Amino acid sequence: MRGLFITFEGGEGAGKTTVLKIVKEKLEEEGYEVVSTREPGGSVIAEKVREVILDPEHTEMDARTEALLYAAARRQHLVETVIPQLELGNIVLCDRFIDSSLVYQGVGRQIGVDEVLQLNLFATEGMMPHMTLYFDVTPEVGLARINKHSGREFNRLDQESMAFHEQVRKAYLALQKKEPKRIHTIDASEEIEEVVQKTLQEIEHFLEKEA
Repeated sequence: MRGLFITFEGGEGAGKTTVLKIVKEKLEEEGYEVVSTREPGGSVIAEKVREVILDPEHTEMDARTEALLYAAARRQHLVETVIPQLELGNIVLCDRFIDSSLVYQGVGRQIGVDEVLQLNLFATEGMMPHMTLYFDVTPEVGLARINKHSGREFNRLDQESMAFHEQVRKAYLALQKKEPKRIHTIDASEEIEEVVQKTLQEIEHFLEKEA
């Protein structure tokens, strides 16, 4: 595949979705062909699965059911959206991917990172992002942002305890230490303009190396 697959990761309220939108526009201004997408979702079928997973009323959902649904949505998203765009040579910016499942279900739901990884490697046939940007912010700051942002989608994960979100952050940081070449950390506690600038610098540096 000729394109580049770049994923944006982070806890709730990290601001990655907002940054992704701005970065997409900036890269397009530089002449790149860029497609933005998200998980769960990013295709018709996957968006329907998203509705089931994130419905605030589905509090009884089993942890393994949740992990399986994420993997199923991911598979459909890949074959319908991501892979075709990469084959066209485009840059695909994706809001969440496998790392989210590893930290939220593997650690947060205590299913096990290796178990969730194997499930997702089956779903993706081993496909991983070329580059991942992790937007790091404390749960206190992230959740405070969500409470101020009335227009943001309220989902089932927003109802989790502070301890759950702290576990998620620790898991993200552990993943970054394990895969420093792929996962690049961005301090998401700074002003949005600064976060966007640092994100662009990381991506442009990566693009230069890949050229």
